[in-house]
Amino acid sequence: MVSEITVVQPTGLLDSVNGNKLRREIGDLINSQAIHILIDFQNIDFMDSSGLSSLVMILKSVKEVNGSLRLGNLNEQIRMLLQLTAMDSIFQIEPTP
Repeated sequence: MVSEITVVQPTGLLDSVNGNKLRREIGDLINSQAIHILIDFQNIDFMDSSGLSSLVMILKSVKEVNGSLRLGNLNEQIRMLLQLTAMDSIFQIEPTP
């Protein structure tokens, strides 16, 4: 049986405010048994360090329930931030088409 993947599509800036909103949204998904999650960054223009921190906390929450977290459609700024912080080796990153 293939586990269903839930896609989350945040928009705008992934900063402390929106990062906290995303954490709450994914927490709600986990509580409703959606534990395999893909965050689609197609509509994210910019992510700062607090947004990255939110992603780390989200990953921890997902792993606690034996789930999986994938990141997709990363723009160059986000990809560079992940590389500079060596987080690109921590997150599962989907190839950009």
